Amino acid sequence: MDPDPLAELYPPFGLSVTCGGLTLRVLRDADLPAYAELISARLFADADAPHVFAWWDRDPAVRQREALQFLWSRRARLGPDAWELPFGVFEGDRLIGCQDLCARDFARRRVVSSGSYLRLDAQGRGVGTLMRQLILVLAFDHLGALRAESSAAVGNAASLAVSRHCGYRPDGTRVELNGERRLELQRVAATPETVVRPAEPVVVRGLTTELRRQLGADEVL
Repeated sequence: MDPDPLAELYPPFGLSVTCGGLTLRVLRDADLPAYAELISARLFADADAPHVFAWWDRDPAVRQREALQFLWSRRARLGPDAWELPFGVFEGDRLIGCQDLCARDFARRRVVSSGSYLRLDAQGRGVGTLMRQLILVLAFDHLGALRAESSAAVGNAASLAVSRHCGYRPDGTRVELNGERRLELQRVAATPETVVRPAEPVVVRGLTTELRRQLGADEVL
């Protein structure tokens, strides 16, 4: 494989996780037009459901601009004390969703959290489960995490079902604001012992020594 000059300069750009026809890789600027189209696509069957992201109500042009600013800001802040990796979810060459992986003080806490969304026309065929399984394999089997946390709105049965299929277990509740709405969240947590790994092999590429150091994961395995 030819050297990737951009990944050599910024190691997260070289990170990818693949299983079958699905690939998670950190979004680059070349992906941003597809990313802008993704967040303008239909993501929710019921746009008025309590769990719909507050940013969904914004004007589409504002939503796109702020989404790009969000990605750039996360790149600038990535370091051992706190990091967020924004993965695009690609089915072949098509961007169909996003899957984030985040941590604070990972070297000492060894805890990650994640969030995700998938365009509506890609839902209902197991992709949501697989992409979350892939991020857990990366966290547990390659970064040395000991706990993974996530959450979904109480009553969001579809999201909580996916969590169960990935090996998450209930972990209490909390209340947050989603825009102006009060939202009760069901917290869930997974460990290396509970995680459900994909049936097919998972291939992780680009997890270099430099990237491990950048994530605070160079001494945890």
